[in-house]
Amino acid sequence: MNRLQTLLEPGEALLWEGRPAPRCYTFRNWKHSLFGVLLLLFSLIWLYWGVELGRNYRSPLPVLVPTPFIALGLYLSAGHLIRSRLRWEGIYYGLTQRRLLIQDGKRHKELPLGKIRYLRMDPFSPQLGTIRLWGEAPAPLASLCCIEQPAGLIALLEPRMGAAPPSQPPPESV
Repeated sequence: MNRLQTLLEPGEALLWEGRPAPRCYTFRNWKHSLFGVLLLLFSLIWLYWGVELGRNYRSPLPVLVPTPFIALGLYLSAGHLIRSRLRWEGIYYGLTQRRLLIQDGKRHKELPLGKIRYLRMDPFSPQLGTIRLWGEAPAPLASLCCIEQPAGLIALLEPRMGAAPPSQPPPESV
């Protein structure tokens, strides 16, 4: 996990570094796949009817109309899973004394710890969860998806968060 070393400032050390759990990160949007399979099934039935109509009326239009829906069904059923797995390769998280570092491929985000007012952990299991961080704005500052052993990161992060009390509690569902 030496990728985060290049983002460190002089005198800064990594207190914690991690990556998302690969299976959790890849399948975190599994409900999209269920919808994608249904969309693909209905689109293929529509295509079958379109082929029959195209033969009867000698027109390619009934065959072409369901094509974008087939493409969308393919993406939602399996394409987004492949995309997530490929994206996982470049995701790294790190915590220093002053900042939270998030590297996502060639992009990186630096979040000063003083801007974080509160956090929420959404558990997937006792040892796996997503940590969402908020500042003053109602929108989350960052989400650390599918962290293994999130209690260790929370224990390091909570004492270093911004000292000001939050103006409002975090939203219940994001």
